This record gives sequence, C-alpha cells and structure tokens, in this order.
Amino acid sequence: MPSTHLLLEEPIRMASILEPSKPTFFPAMTKIVGTLGSKSRSVEVISACLKAGMSVACFDFSQGDTDYHQETLDNLKVAIRSTKKLCAVMLDTVGPELQVVNKSEKAISLEVDGCVVLTPDQEKEASPQLLPVNFSGLPKAVKPGDTIFIGQYLFTGSETTSLWLEISHQRGDSRSDREGDFQISDKNLGFVRENLDGGGVAELKGEDVVCRVKNSATLAGSLFTLHISQIRIDLPTLTENDKHVICTWGVCNKIDFLSLSYTRNAEDVRQARQFLSELSDLAQTQIFAKIENIEGLTHFDEILQEADGIILSRGNLGMDLPPEKVRSFILCD
Repeated sequence: MPSTHLLLEEPIRMASILEPSKPTFFPAMTKIVGTLGSKSRSVEVISACLKAGMSVACFDFSQGDTDYHQETLDNLKVAIRSTKKLCAVMLDTVGPELQVVNKSEKAISLEVDGCVVLTPDQEKEASPQLLPVNFSGLPKAVKPGDTIFIGQYLFTGSETTSLWLEISHQRGDSRSDREGDFQISDKNLGFVRENLDGGGVAELKGEDVVCRVKNSATLAGSLFTLHISQIRIDLPTLTENDKHVICTWGVCNKIDFLSLSYTRNAEDVRQARQFLSELSDLAQTQIFAKIENIEGLTHFDEILQEADGIILSRGNLGMDLPPEKVRSFILCD
C-alpha cells in the first residue's frame, strides 16, 4: 500500500503498527502507546508526540464525551499529515469503574478522623461531608472495615491529593444495623451527626455508606476514581455505555485497538470479541485486555490466551497489591 495514501488520509486500521520492526541499522526496540488527554490534545503537542515515536494514540473515555474525543482525533489527523508519521487509534473503555462526581469542580478538602457519606444520588452537590458516586450497589458490595481509595493512584499515606476511607456503616445492609458487624451505637451516631452537621446531609438514606476519613486530603477536579481494595464489583466489564461509544465513535473512526478496562477473566475478552464481530467495520479490531485488579491477575494466563495483547494498570494494581509486588510481577512477566 503506497505510504503517501496512509499519510494523507485519516488514521485507518493499522494493527500491524505494533508488530516488530523490520531489521534496519537503527531498529525500533519498542512501541509507544500514548493517551491523549487535556494537556496533550493540541496539534502541536500531538505532532511532538509523533516525532518522539508515539505509534498508537489512546482515547480514554473515562474522561470526556464523544465530541471531545472527536476533536482530539481530528487534531491527530492534522498532526499525521504534517509530520508524515503513522499512528493507530485505540479506544479505552470505562468498564466497571466507580467514580465520585463533583459537578461544581470546586476543590473538596477532608480532614483526618472526619466523617463522609458516599451516596448514589448524583444530583447532590459534592462536599467534605457528602460524595456522590456512580454506583447504587455500594452498600451490598462493602462491609464495615473495608477500605476505599479516592483520587490518584498508588496511595502511600503521605499524599494530600488521594483519600483513604474506612467503611464505618452501610445503611443498605440491615445486618449491620441489627446483628453486628458494626452496630451504630449512640456514640457512633453522635459522631456521624457531629461531623455531618451543616454539610447538606439531612438524613442517611438506604443506599448511603458512612466512612471515616483516614488522612487529610484535597480532591480537585470533576471526577475521581473510587477503588475498593480487593472487592469485586457486580458490574459488566463491557458496560452499555461502552457499547454505545464503540457502536458510534468507534465504528465512525474504525478503531484499530480496543483497550478492555478491568478485564477479569477470559470470558470478558470472548464477549467483547463477539460484540466487535457483529460490527462489520470492527471485526478485525484487536483487543488489549487491561488488567487492573487481583481477579484479573489471578486469571492472567487464560486472559493471555484470548487477548491480542495485555495492558498492566500498575496504578490500580498498586492499590490491591504492595507496589513492590506489582514491580516484581512486571519484571518476571
């Protein structure tokens, strides 16, 4: 295929771009997949990334809508034409990722030993006393004593931009009210009321989860990742929203790769491949399984057999495992 055609047209299916380079005097020893985010979506920055060796541009749909990412992709097309560098396109799904929603985008400061309520009511305003989350099944997934991380990855206990919470009480589980994994005693109830006073929390509802703040931190931005350490969330790996994005934006742009976030087992990959096979334009799209938790790590061998490639999310894995074990696994692999 003439190279001039590839350089002048929009990014097309180029799965072979990740194959080993042909022997030359200066062979490429590795390939670079770069995520185009808010600081790297201009034509100028993308052009610099291409010149530096970026082979695949990744579009992370946990941030931004289809219009936002289409604008970035259009900039990528311009950069490809101007630099005469090839670049494939990867769509990174959201998957069963839990998020804290901060519509106002105002910074939220929480103090150690304080109290905060996690609520599925996303219409509520985020505050130091109340954090809306995008999952209504939280009370059934957790129990008192479980730990939750919010914000940045690889929490060490010394950062001030990531939050460590401990579940104190979940109203949705009647056993915790009566039988006693955690009984909300008068003393604890007084603690909750004292810490929530004036925070816009009139009363605790059935799906609310009360947490104790384990470190002082300030959360800044509109969305924060919420990770429950070593707890399985009962949500599909390929969500309905992911499917909609693939059927629209993915088909329109003939994506070369699909990054399947939170892959937990080989069946996740098989289901995603079946879904792509039903979309004629994406039947040849390759699947990279993104392993982000203990369950995916446990099924690593079977996932490797089904996927076209593996992505290890060191950030999320580092919240389920000690960092040195994550590093050891990557080096051994």
